[in-house]
Amino acid sequence: MSKPGNTGSTVSTATATAAGPPGPPGDDSRDLARFGYHQELERSLGSFSSFAAGFSYISIMTGVFQLFGFGFASGGPAFIWTWPLVFIGQGAVALCFAEVAGQFPLAGGVYQWSKQIARPATSWLSGWIMTIGAVVTAAAVAVAYQVILPQVSLAFQIVGGSADAGQTTTPNGAKNAILLALGLVVFTTVVNIVGVRLMAKINNVGVAVELIGVTLLIVMLAVHIRRGPQIVTHTQGTGAGQSWGYFGAFLVASIMSAYVFYGFDTAGSLAEETREPRRHAPRAIIRALTAAFLAGGLLMLVGMMAVGNINAKELGTLGMPYLIKSTLGPGLGNVFLVCSAIAITVCCLAVQTAAIRLLFAMARDGRLPFGAAIARVSPRSKTPIVPAVLTGVLTIALLLVNIGNQRAFYILTSVAIILFYIPYLMVTGPMLLRRLRGEWPRPDHGPYFNLGRWGTPVNAFAVLYGAAMTVNLAWPRAAVYGTDHWYFQWGAVVFTSVIVAVGAGVYLTRRRGADTNAPRGGLPSEEPVPEG
Repeated sequence: MSKPGNTGSTVSTATATAAGPPGPPGDDSRDLARFGYHQELERSLGSFSSFAAGFSYISIMTGVFQLFGFGFASGGPAFIWTWPLVFIGQGAVALCFAEVAGQFPLAGGVYQWSKQIARPATSWLSGWIMTIGAVVTAAAVAVAYQVILPQVSLAFQIVGGSADAGQTTTPNGAKNAILLALGLVVFTTVVNIVGVRLMAKINNVGVAVELIGVTLLIVMLAVHIRRGPQIVTHTQGTGAGQSWGYFGAFLVASIMSAYVFYGFDTAGSLAEETREPRRHAPRAIIRALTAAFLAGGLLMLVGMMAVGNINAKELGTLGMPYLIKSTLGPGLGNVFLVCSAIAITVCCLAVQTAAIRLLFAMARDGRLPFGAAIARVSPRSKTPIVPAVLTGVLTIALLLVNIGNQRAFYILTSVAIILFYIPYLMVTGPMLLRRLRGEWPRPDHGPYFNLGRWGTPVNAFAVLYGAAMTVNLAWPRAAVYGTDHWYFQWGAVVFTSVIVAVGAGVYLTRRRGADTNAPRGGLPSEEPVPEG
């Protein structure tokens, strides 16, 4: 059953589940047709491009450079222990995602996975929340230019002066951050309109630069080591004043690690543009997360062992850029900051690319207003143009609303993470229920990624971790959200609640429209729908 103006078919959960075993490797278009869709997007990405999409979204030289200062100021050198703990939690989520990515190689990632294993309302909300989360993430990533570029050259400090360079918590620094971010979002929007080939080329080059740059940076910092690894046991008194002592400070500092370790599912979002996605996407998800863990962990450890003054207040305000320039000197330090700026660029590009595929997938299924226009793929670029423009405009609007807001950086960051953790739970939660009912893995799972007997404990841990971290992120702490306005301090809770409530309202409205006027399309029913 196809909707007027849509080229893909709406397929219910029951239909997709009963579609039978996948076809032979390399027959990707026929494999896609099993789910009721035909090939519209350009399938040109290989295994490295699939990995690069997930790795650039995580982006060590974006997240670590952007939020090392926050983590260090919140928990002292010992905050680094949040890194392996968050990696273990998100690693469990990634293993679950690897299973579904091999079974459902469809554009839209989390939305599609949730659609196949959960109820329609759950999949709708997962897509809705994650779309908004991607826009917020793009804004948060773009703001990271302010942390890097003015420390390379004051020419990038368009508003304010040297005292504002690298700062996001001064009035002029906050304004300059938005200006730099606007330029980046315009660039990524244009690239995504041109097509996936250009996006992939830029992304692959950016990831290669990031991998080489972070490796050389670790080596260069290692040459300057001046203290032992026991530094990771120092808290620098950050637990003072916390109601839970250092544990409270540690929970705040964990936001830094949580911010870096998400977005690895992007490899699955580009499944319809990847060759042999059943084989490449699961591996790319796990490899991207693991590579980020090793590179980021070594960078922070060696950096704290090498920096001249571990008690310098600039480590908590200017963060990793200060650490690098004070240790390696301004000349060599600026080279690595330029590498970081490149990483921020491709990270923002990957975030927007994933958001575009998510909007396209939902519109193709009739789950969005004006779905026919949003799902239309340009015959020339093989790219959905309207979602590219829409995500760019929404990101720019969000940046402009926050211009001059000195808390915008941390508020955007925290809310962005929450708006990904909740949709992640909308996949791992229903998957765990299916496991407990003996419905997952399916009998026709095939030779693709399978957790086997470890599936239930890993899945259960992923759910528990996701729920606990969501509460931790949303907790209205002054250290994150400030105390000057209640709507800032409770911003994560209020903003997330409004998003969920609006999403539920839109879902119910469109569902009633589908029930009373079925020929116009709407949400897929829960009954099997014949393909074609």
